Parts: sequence; C-alpha cells; structure tokens
Amino acid sequence: MTKTLGILGGCGGIGRQLVTDAQAAGWTPVVFDLERSIRAHPLEGVTCHAVDASDPADMDRAAALLETPLDGFVNLCGFVLGDGPLADRNPGEWAEVMAGNLNAAFFAARAFAPRMAKGGAMVQVGSGLGHYARPGYGPYGIAKAGIAQMTRQLALELAPDVRVNCVSPSAVDTAFLRGGTGRSDEDAPDRVDLSAYAAVIPLGRVAVPTDVTGPILFLLSDQAAYVTGQVLHINGGAYMP
Repeated sequence: MTKTLGILGGCGGIGRQLVTDAQAAGWTPVVFDLERSIRAHPLEGVTCHAVDASDPADMDRAAALLETPLDGFVNLCGFVLGDGPLADRNPGEWAEVMAGNLNAAFFAARAFAPRMAKGGAMVQVGSGLGHYARPGYGPYGIAKAGIAQMTRQLALELAPDVRVNCVSPSAVDTAFLRGGTGRSDEDAPDRVDLSAYAAVIPLGRVAVPTDVTGPILFLLSDQAAYVTGQVLHINGGAYMP
C-alpha cells in the first residue's frame, strides 16, 4: 500500500535527498516549498506546491490541496540570518528568523496535524544549535530550541494517533550553509570553514544529507512505532547530551 509523505522544504539539499530516499523506501512524496526553490530545483514526477511557510493562511491553503491523508510529514523549513551577539541583533532580524523557523514549524503543525492518518508520524528538523549554544547563532538556536519543545508538546497532544519526533543535526554540507535554498546564492562561500569544523568532529567529517535522511526515515517507519517525543542528535559525536 502506497504511503504519502508530506515534506515542507523538500527542494532544499536535505529535502531533495529525502525525496529520493523516501521514494526508494516506498513513500509517495508531496513537496511544499517556496516557489523560487521549486523553480530552482524542480523535482521530476513529484507533486510540488508553492507555499510561504511564514504565512499561516498560505500554509492552510497549501495543506488543503492534499487529496489524501498523510502517513508521514517532515518539516525541513529553516534558515540562518546574520551573525554577531544576540543582544546586538536588531528586531527585524529576530522577527525574520523566528518567522522562518519557529513560527513556520507552528504553522506547519497547525495546518498538517489534522491531515495526518491515524498511526502516522511527524518529524521536525531542529539543530544542534538549539541545544548547544555557539557564538553568532542566537536567534536561530533559540528558534530551534523551541522546535524541540514543540516536538514534545505535539507528541503529548497527538498521542496515541500520531507520533512526533525531532532530528537535531550539526552542520550539513548543503546550500543551507550559504543562507538556504531559495534565499541565497547557492554558490556563495560557506558560513563555516568546513575543514576546521571536521577537524573537531570525532567521526572526522562534516555531515552530508544522507546522514540526516536515514534517521528521518527510521523515525517515520514502523521500526520506531514506540518512539515519540524524542530528539535524535546527528552530529558525528560533536555534542553528546
């Protein structure tokens, strides 16, 4: 029986890999993303719907396009903006980061949770920066910490019908490190010196998209049928809570 998987942010680096891996695992993906991201990375044979995840009305409109209940839903939406100490950030930067990360996760849950099939599973994508504070990432880290708590809240409230978990990756070598798909020049220099970053990772390398998509698919699968409300850290051993 075909299973339907909604992917918010499915045209990004991790999202495109998730589409491929989910199809191989028997899922039928339905992608929701920015219109410019869909144009930049068209997904052949995959239904894609344009949406502004920071707009709750637009999120509701996009979710209403679904023709069948979702067996799985993954929220990959998010981006980093700016740099510098938290107290030096201007209110506009703060609001924009919250809108594209924490608010978007809430709007997605609000729009898609009622469209989940009984026995379905949701996966939020957070960040290690939501658990381990690092200089220059204050608003983003705070937003991702909120997503971890939102995961626990949703897991409690949607049980026993829907499981909700979160993956929390470290830096992944995608366009996200240059500002995000659809929001930046994907050929621009990375925000992070990847060689220096890899040198302090116990596993000795920077994550690639498949390092994240595998755990996501596990959490969506029946093998994780008794797992809900959890945050799975994916960081090569850089952070061991």
